[in-house]
Amino acid sequence: MVVEYRSFRLLASLPRALGAGLRPHIGHAAASMIQEVQRTVPAYGQPLKGVFGKVLVKSVEFAVQHCIDSMGEPALAHDHWIEYYRGRGRREFTEGRNLDALQDSATIGARVAWRAMHPAVVAAGVDPAVISVAAEAIFAYVDELCATAIEGYQQAQAEAEGAVPVRRRRLLELIAGAPEGAASSIAGLAGGAGWPLPETAAMVALERGPEAADFPADLLGDGVLADLDGPEPYLLTRDPDADLAPLAAKLDGWRAAVSPTVPLADAPAALRTARRALLLSGPDVPGPIIWCRDHLATLWLLAEDFLAAELARQSLDPFASLSEKQRDRLSETLLAWLETRGGAPEIAQRLGVHPQTVRNRLRQLEELFGDRLKDADDRLGMQLALRAQRLMRAHRPPES
Repeated sequence: MVVEYRSFRLLASLPRALGAGLRPHIGHAAASMIQEVQRTVPAYGQPLKGVFGKVLVKSVEFAVQHCIDSMGEPALAHDHWIEYYRGRGRREFTEGRNLDALQDSATIGARVAWRAMHPAVVAAGVDPAVISVAAEAIFAYVDELCATAIEGYQQAQAEAEGAVPVRRRRLLELIAGAPEGAASSIAGLAGGAGWPLPETAAMVALERGPEAADFPADLLGDGVLADLDGPEPYLLTRDPDADLAPLAAKLDGWRAAVSPTVPLADAPAALRTARRALLLSGPDVPGPIIWCRDHLATLWLLAEDFLAAELARQSLDPFASLSEKQRDRLSETLLAWLETRGGAPEIAQRLGVHPQTVRNRLRQLEELFGDRLKDADDRLGMQLALRAQRLMRAHRPPES
């Protein structure tokens, strides 16, 4: 299978003179990378002795050297690089390290290398547009190096553990994590697992209740990928409506939240959304299966608690000096007015209070907010903040 590496294309588009100017700094950059990786990644914190030291030093130096050699060289061969870092991934597995250490070291190394070489790039008077492409190329290079090593790691893991189910599990992990540049690794692992890659899929977050029996995995179709053993079990399905239909009456103590169907590259975000949906509770979310497509506005408003809090601080700041009881009364009246733009009788009927009570509250709101009630942007911010507060109260887990 011929795989196109985006980083090689970007590096080849750079001026050849840039690579020549950076070549004297290879040793300094590599040494800085090794030092920082050893300092921050515990798996690589041992002394640089024996085979371990030689492999780590060569891996870093080769990465830096090859990256710079690729600048302005579209004809440069990369086969040796690909095979080397696949082998590096295999070694990580055989030496008992996990993928987190490998990815952390690559990411940290990229940051250190760019910091080490950036002053030389600036001092050489390189055009800012070229610097931007160089930065993009370097970080794409590290992402693809990491993905290539992961491919080797997972090949070694699958060979050691044996069978297609293992490969499918590793495939699901890679799709759910989806590091930049992992497309080639995903495609290779999918082929080995006999699982045709779909263009789109949905992620299903699962939650097991205290009295729940084992998950009815025998009802899952062959196209579903599943991780049922981890602390946060989940599924990937090409066709959630069809694949989940047999489960609807068999979940017995399990809850499931189904993300929208998205391109495969968006699977990590879809899984985060599904897991967020599991936090929903209340009468508006009946049954064991929560379909995120039916709650998109709620999920969006509750996506980041700190953003909702900051929006409330900015949009509802006149309430800060009021008591909690006053805030609650005026908040419900303000939201009713924003949503209906009706008069006192209509709002009073909605809130179940006397129209004169509404008139008094509206006068208080005019005194507090003034001309902000006439500004469309301010009104939108108030409405979103008030709805987010209402949703957070409705979906806040009960206190134990």
